[in-house]
Amino acid sequence: MSFRSGFAVLVGRPNVGKSTLLNRLLGQKLAITSHKPQTTRHRILGIRSQADGQTVFVDTPGIHDRGDKAMSHYLNRTAHTALHDVDVVVFVVQALVWTDEDERVLKALAASGAPVICAVNKVDTVTPKEILLPYLQTLSQRHGFAEIIPLSAQQGDNVEVLAESVRRRLPEGEAVFPEDQVSDRSERFFAAELLREQLIRRYHRELPYSVTVEIERFEEQDGRYDIGAVIWVEREGQRAILLGKGGQAMKETATAARKAMNDFFQTRVHLEVWIKVKKSWSSDEASLVQLGYTD
Repeated sequence: MSFRSGFAVLVGRPNVGKSTLLNRLLGQKLAITSHKPQTTRHRILGIRSQADGQTVFVDTPGIHDRGDKAMSHYLNRTAHTALHDVDVVVFVVQALVWTDEDERVLKALAASGAPVICAVNKVDTVTPKEILLPYLQTLSQRHGFAEIIPLSAQQGDNVEVLAESVRRRLPEGEAVFPEDQVSDRSERFFAAELLREQLIRRYHRELPYSVTVEIERFEEQDGRYDIGAVIWVEREGQRAILLGKGGQAMKETATAARKAMNDFFQTRVHLEVWIKVKKSWSSDEASLVQLGYTD
């Protein structure tokens, strides 16, 4: 069997399960997840290496038409840019759902010129299964997809079918990355993401989009990682929400993030967290660049 290697981008509107699918394809947690749209803010490479090939999956923010802030423009720009110079596009949609944002993604696919596989996610929520057939037929009429694959990223159903469908469409060639490399991102990046994941999950009603994380210190000493993180918010009132009474809420959040980092890095972690205010950072292009939004 010939060795195939290349890039496959995961695209779709927010909250269809792209990051959960990436994690399932890799067999490990790489991208943070939550039930809130726009959890993914960066392009993340997830590298799947096997005996017969290497697939570099590119996770992207959801393409959307929500809001007009600099952050919204950045997210859409990052996703659109990722469509260029890839070998396969995986268009992720939610079973039985089609929105204006799905239509917007579909129009963007023309930019890649690569074959498009439609991954119909969350089929585990569909009962009875027969009602899925008309939806799949309608999908086949919307675009000339190379293949339409119903799957469940959460349960793992048909995910390997998708992985093989992608691999078959990659060009023959040598691996792009070393066999033991899983991503192009640094440990510092993942530390910030793991803390942000806890913030999204714990404060999703109060301030899901007004928070970002910057790692100011990341050192290895005495057999552990020593990490110093700054949580940036846009207003003093948001800082008070994060802290909670007597700072208890933030202590619990930092503890949960530290445990997640222990698991992710497979080493002990000492984590210190500060909360600072940078007014309207998500509306300012210069602030976004300063805080690492430079995809």
